[in-house]
Amino acid sequence: MNQTAKLVSLATAVPAHILYQEDVAVAAREMFGKRYAAFDRMAPVFLTAGIHKRHAAQPIEWYAKPHGWKERTAVYLDVAQGLFIEAANKALDAAGLDADEIDVVVTVSSTGIATPSLEARAAQAMGFRDDIQRVPVFGLGCAGGVSGFAIAARLARAQPGCNVLLVVVELCTLAFRMDQLTKAGIVACALFGDGAAACILRAGAGGIAEVEAAGEHSWPNTLDIMGWDLDGEGFEVIFAQAIPSFAEANMGPAVAGILERAKIRMDEVDRFVCHPGGTKVVVALEQALGIPQGGLDHEREILREYGNMSAPTVLFVLDRMLQKGLPSRAVVTAMGPGFSASCVALKRAA
Repeated sequence: MNQTAKLVSLATAVPAHILYQEDVAVAAREMFGKRYAAFDRMAPVFLTAGIHKRHAAQPIEWYAKPHGWKERTAVYLDVAQGLFIEAANKALDAAGLDADEIDVVVTVSSTGIATPSLEARAAQAMGFRDDIQRVPVFGLGCAGGVSGFAIAARLARAQPGCNVLLVVVELCTLAFRMDQLTKAGIVACALFGDGAAACILRAGAGGIAEVEAAGEHSWPNTLDIMGWDLDGEGFEVIFAQAIPSFAEANMGPAVAGILERAKIRMDEVDRFVCHPGGTKVVVALEQALGIPQGGLDHEREILREYGNMSAPTVLFVLDRMLQKGLPSRAVVTAMGPGFSASCVALKRAA
């Protein structure tokens, strides 16, 4: 029997509240225009971000008021747990499984802190067995969807026949800050949305796609490119370097190196499935990976419909790809704090 890990199902979920970009631009001007001297110079980012709408943990009015760490955490625990349950149940239904058939659950989230972790909080509502193995993962940022997928695949391969559930939940909008008047804060306000994705992986026959390989690359002296700062109000986003230019210069060799270790050439990849961090990042990735301009069409569609949801975003792109028809070989990739790149190579199941 083939004991490589297989993707069995993939599902997504989003909060009920919708933020239309034109409304966010108006609200941002009301909140920051008179207090932040550079706002007029920054304002075009709301129009050039390539986003029509996003989903959010709270209605737009909530973000216009100050909120401390404790209140933000309460929202995170409530909404993230709900999204976990919704996405996980959709993935179970798609796989034809019940929750008590899940042996391992991997939970990825970097936009809130939960102890007990989200899968423990959701366990009773889900109906997990009391001997389920729990693997909560924090700190991977936008790379979390791909790195989490790789972790889940390794666990599935290590225990053939076991069902591994991966749930990726991010509530990026909870980091919107009234009190932090920074360029990074305005960019985050223009880009980020909330969402969740869930996958089931199992080693053995069947499945949608086979996990051929996975790998990561970290660049030295890049800790300040992306991350969180934390104070009494909550998370504050850190963007200390231009990510699009870094991606264009560095992602090609990094991805080629990861694939080379798996004995896969770049020209053997039929489609790269990329995390769309923003319009400029998508263009930079096309340049870096030798993709014709406009080739990352699903990425642009997901960015337009959902914004940058951090870790789950690339799984939304993969879900769109599955709906359209997965090519023979696809490589799923994302960048995240560290600064790092993560890749998973998928081969379409026969």
